[in-house]
Amino acid sequence: MKTLATILAATTALTAPGLANAAQVTLETKLRSYGGEDAYLAYYITDAQGNYVRHLWVASGKTRWWDHLRNWYAATGGSSGEIAGLSGASVGSGRTLTVTVDVEDALINAGYQIRMDAAVEHMPDSPAEIVVPLETGAAGQAVVGRGYVASFTFDM
Repeated sequence: MKTLATILAATTALTAPGLANAAQVTLETKLRSYGGEDAYLAYYITDAQGNYVRHLWVASGKTRWWDHLRNWYAATGGSSGEIAGLSGASVGSGRTLTVTVDVEDALINAGYQIRMDAAVEHMPDSPAEIVVPLETGAAGQAVVGRGYVASFTFDM
């Protein structure tokens, strides 16, 4: 029993500092009423040049459609290990998705971007549907997507 307590104390000591250096970021996406199947959405962080840094969330019921989330899929290869614990159901036309994710403090106000790709079965894909700077000044500012997204905001 002492061994278990020692292991738990050591792992907590090692992981707690990492959690302290992360901000909770809430992503809110309102979809347009587009009259099609549910949308698949992939949220991820890139550097200022659009190079993939890390995954935030994927809203998708079926992995077989992930390749339609073009930019995200090209960067990750659709690796399920990349999204472990960071996924949920696809989102219906006219609906709103709100998720909260942890983002390292070092990525905020440092030239990074939040990007989102969108896809709907039997309709055109929308890579880079949303691109917003990951900056405190952009938090709370609604932006309109290029296709399926009526509005997107993030808050920290």
